[in-house]
Amino acid sequence: MVNSLSDSEKTARIRLALTQNVGAITFRDLLARFGTAVEALDSLPQMAAASGRKHLNIPSLSSIEPKLDALKAFGGELVVLGDKNYPEILAATDDAPPFLTAKGRLELLANDSIAIVGARNASAMGQKFSRMIASALGKAGLVITSGLARGIDGAAHTGALETGTVAVLGGGLDVYYPPENHALQDKISETGLLLSEHFLGTRPQANHFPRRNRIISGLSLGIMVVEAALRSGSLITARLAGEQGRDVFAVPGSPLDPRSSGANKLIRDGAILVESVEDILDAIQNRSRTTPHEMKAPASIFEESKNPDPVKAAEVDGARSIIAELLAPSPIGIDELVQISKLPSAIVMHVILELELAGTAARHAGGKVSLKDI
Repeated sequence: MVNSLSDSEKTARIRLALTQNVGAITFRDLLARFGTAVEALDSLPQMAAASGRKHLNIPSLSSIEPKLDALKAFGGELVVLGDKNYPEILAATDDAPPFLTAKGRLELLANDSIAIVGARNASAMGQKFSRMIASALGKAGLVITSGLARGIDGAAHTGALETGTVAVLGGGLDVYYPPENHALQDKISETGLLLSEHFLGTRPQANHFPRRNRIISGLSLGIMVVEAALRSGSLITARLAGEQGRDVFAVPGSPLDPRSSGANKLIRDGAILVESVEDILDAIQNRSRTTPHEMKAPASIFEESKNPDPVKAAEVDGARSIIAELLAPSPIGIDELVQISKLPSAIVMHVILELELAGTAARHAGGKVSLKDI
């Protein structure tokens, strides 16, 4: 059972997550290495300096507190990785966001969810089908998750307003995007749940949406794609869902409609064809493989104990040049680095963390690392 984090540790985790060169995967590794964000923050400057960075931008407590106060005044809440209200299904993904801002019914995160995504310029029939499926899934006890975009996303949210829907935003909770979904966003904040990995006031940017998509799929047992073109964000979300071990569903469409080309391709590639809600419910009930709820995030993320076997400075000093020479722009598995270097895994991981903090290495999903493309 996951315990509640102290207020000081929550704040420290926010500061750690927003520190220069600390991504979602690095955040996990630092917690696994030091046990708490408080101790990780104390060690960051020395680690970065060891690999050549003289100054590391670490947000101060005074810079974080106004953001937290504004969120509270807005009626929002903070959901921090490692705390009891963070959804386990999302925590089990490689690059789970270190924290989320939320407004609405936080208890929806504990329920099973299906994501519905698709074209922004959706047809009337595509939107009608999305509303119908969302409503039926909601009545079956499932929460509907989507990205509050125009078209299919908005239709799915609308169909699930009465039963419960989660909207994952690409900007701050107080930013209405797209503007035409202003009223819908307000309704979801009252009857459903708004989520974002950004603080209030953050304007949506193009690079925010792929990251938002991995949260949509990460929260869900499966994802249904409706009317998606071949080159679309919906197909990116479907790919992420497959990588996360989720079911991928797709609604077939006319081969003459470019909006259906992506969904049709998903079906050719093995996605589950959806003609009715039963197609989704049967797939979820009959799954024989490990479900996302049975996947667990690394236990060290939720532990408050310090690493019982700290690395020695002399060992790290001798390993830096070896690891730096083995790394290349193409990602390599950390397990492979350990085997090739013949160094203890703890030493290899420590050096990789130093290189990440210095800005010369980048982590990738699947336990891989590469030289950073500068």
